[in-house]
Amino acid sequence: MRHIVGIDHAVVGVRDLEHARSGYERLGFRLTPRGHHVGRGTADHCLMFATDHVELLGLVDPAKPTHNLDRFLEQREGMMALALFSTDADATRSAWQEAGLASDLCDLGSVLEPKTELRFKNVKLALEATGGVPLFACAHLTPEPMRQPEWLEHPNGTVGIASITVAVEEPGALVEPMAQVFGSTNLTETDDTLAVHTGHGVVLFATPDDLDMLHPHLETLAVDSSPTLATLSLEVRDLEQTAAWLEEHDVPYSRDRRGAIGVGPELTHGVMLEFVSGPIAV
Repeated sequence: MRHIVGIDHAVVGVRDLEHARSGYERLGFRLTPRGHHVGRGTADHCLMFATDHVELLGLVDPAKPTHNLDRFLEQREGMMALALFSTDADATRSAWQEAGLASDLCDLGSVLEPKTELRFKNVKLALEATGGVPLFACAHLTPEPMRQPEWLEHPNGTVGIASITVAVEEPGALVEPMAQVFGSTNLTETDDTLAVHTGHGVVLFATPDDLDMLHPHLETLAVDSSPTLATLSLEVRDLEQTAAWLEEHDVPYSRDRRGAIGVGPELTHGVMLEFVSGPIAV
């Protein structure tokens, strides 16, 4: 029992936090006020959904600890980490240690403007333990203030994260580390892909070539030899509502034969963003 019940949030590193905020508002999202991380040189705006969220993370004081955000942004913008929802951080860490995964506990505080305090306990895994996939678990110690009703109603109709696609040269090489992180019963493997059923939301590992085939309507990111968090698929109530919003706000988009809507990385700060009509079936 790893006390992991799904995806908690995707972390998107951005070079200009206010520019990212306005850009995602144009895409039809309502964002939280800016949150300042206690003792760190980072801040965020979040796209909150009922059970998960997307965090836009930016630098505000490079003189303070940034936990590698500065180095990531030297290379690119985009998804830089995936947080899993833990119901008990200490129990998750114990389970991971029993599975042979080295992990560290850390407490994190954030202050939402003007003065709402949030606290978390994170369990960080070394990249060596996850096959290079940037994963950590997050337990919310102050969950109530995180989801104000007005933050959950997005004009584009988004209701949550359906899946995240990770581009990797050899998906089969991720079977063992992902089995240790999630448990082997949560994995589905084919010849070319590996799907991890997190409990809420799917993490799909695919080769760069298969990334093109899975999302032919999306402009593909450049992928190096390490795992790259590439595609963020968001579930919406009504794809036509989403399309109408994008058209009204002059946002260019593409559609595939399923009707899924894609928005290019140049408008999403390095994310292959996709709107889909329901959870991904794998």
